[in-house]
Amino acid sequence: MPRVALVTGGTRGIGAAICIALKAAGYTVAANYGGNDETAQKFKAETGINVYKWDVSSFEACAAGVKQVEADLGPIDVLVNNAGITRDSQLHRMKPEQWSAVINTNLGSLFNMCRQVIEGMRERKFGRIVNISSINGQKGQFGQVNYSAAKAGEIGFTKALAQEGARVGVTVNAICPGYIATDMVKAMSQEVLQKSVLPQIPIGRLGEPEEVARCVVFLASDDAGLITGSTLTANGGQYFA
Repeated sequence: MPRVALVTGGTRGIGAAICIALKAAGYTVAANYGGNDETAQKFKAETGINVYKWDVSSFEACAAGVKQVEADLGPIDVLVNNAGITRDSQLHRMKPEQWSAVINTNLGSLFNMCRQVIEGMRERKFGRIVNISSINGQKGQFGQVNYSAAKAGEIGFTKALAQEGARVGVTVNAICPGYIATDMVKAMSQEVLQKSVLPQIPIGRLGEPEEVARCVVFLASDDAGLITGSTLTANGGQYFA
């Protein structure tokens, strides 16, 4: 039986690339999404990957969503926590709801999702959890105290849960992408990209979603059984943790 992988925020950008790569590697894949029904249905039609809609910032919604995925596909062996949002603002202008939305979605979702699958993984003596953090969780970013705090928290979460799962075959790792050629990044003006972004990246280009996806496929594999509690930087040399 193929192993089952669930990817949150899995129908667009990096998440979509992760889903496609995992399916190509032989996994049965479920893609969670939060709001864009049209994009999700298009993704399903193009890839044949099942899509499931729920809000990862809600513990109850995650419980119901995971229950449905496991009823449809079987126990979840691989969980990729990729879902995330931004609500950028300098702190002296940031509203409480901007802070809470980002912390709850980007960091709270790790508890909400991992709590649903960790007992089963421990019982089966196998599990792979991969958390998609960010370069900005490592170095901080102007105007993103909420996002940077959440992404830094993901790294701490990863290191702690890795220690809990190590003796029962459950590995937990984080990936910190830099600037990746997603729709959000490509929507930036060419002037900003050319003058402000690319000069910071030693390899001289944006990363591709598929490059992050290949990192996930490796960390999800049996071959990565020795690796847990690690933070993999995928940023073209922009920042060394």
